[in-house]
Amino acid sequence: FDTSTEALSIAVGHWQGEALQVWQHGGPGGAQASATLIPQALALLDQAGMALGELDAVAFGAGPGSFTGLRTACAVAQGLAFGAGVPVLPVDTLLAVAEEARHSAGVSRVQAVLDARMDEVYTAAWLHDGMQWQAQGAAALSAPQDVPVPAGWVLAGNAFAAYGPRLPPAAGRIDAQPGAAAMLRLAP
Repeated sequence: FDTSTEALSIAVGHWQGEALQVWQHGGPGGAQASATLIPQALALLDQAGMALGELDAVAFGAGPGSFTGLRTACAVAQGLAFGAGVPVLPVDTLLAVAEEARHSAGVSRVQAVLDARMDEVYTAAWLHDGMQWQAQGAAALSAPQDVPVPAGWVLAGNAFAAYGPRLPPAAGRIDAQPGAAAMLRLAP
């Protein structure tokens, strides 16, 4: 699950051979996420016909993102995983944005940008080599116009509504959230 942005994203996945079957829930984030996260996660497990203890792990969006959202996600992940006796897998939210862009648009060179509020964005460059993602430097907090976008790379994230004209030109722009389904694909 992810609560790092203004959107809540929860997913439960079950591998059936080579195929990943996914049950998902999306809703408002922020303060509402803390009230709905656990009941919705348990409802998805029920829909999938799984018990909490049958999970291989609990993966969560570990940031960067909203402080309150990250605190909520970390606490719930630790509580659920401890209770179920399974490991916790923190997933970089900028990596989840890159994975969502790859999955939805087939891109492999992504400059992820998430709205950090206060006239700034979180950003990181990710390159998919056909098998896995490789970070191309450290994540950064920057002014929208200062985001480095290598030639031929796409911008992906949720920062376009707030900063679209101020973000540098790119080979493309993809609206993408750090969704829980992307985290399921990254977790293994």
